[in-house]
Amino acid sequence: PPALSAEQAKAVLAEVIKAFGAPENAQRMEEARDNACNDMGKMLQFLLPVATQIQQDVIKAYGFSSDGEGVLKFARLIKSYESQDPEIASMSGKLKAMFLPPMSLPPHGAGTSGVAAT
Repeated sequence: PPALSAEQAKAVLAEVIKAFGAPENAQRMEEARDNACNDMGKMLQFLLPVATQIQQDVIKAYGFSSDGEGVLKFARLIKSYESQDPEIASMSGKLKAMFLPPMSLPPHGAGTSGVAAT
């Protein structure tokens, strides 16, 4: 994967966020969200592919592969800068909020034995 500096990573992140705000993408996300009707499983099924596609279109211009792997590498890169750069952390949170359902899930391994009924 391309080695981006924090500044470059921030620029790409800003562009990804802007892409989600573009009318046609906002529309696609909206439709996916409607199809999922707040069902966590369906969210992943409908929303994630659209979100992934939107990110791929932006990040492939920066040398990431235009597949799921590229998006994962980009996400890891951003994560690696989150602790060093509060602005990146804040932008990353904003990005996640765009395609992750607004549910307060307990962090994994928090010792919760409650299993959601399907």
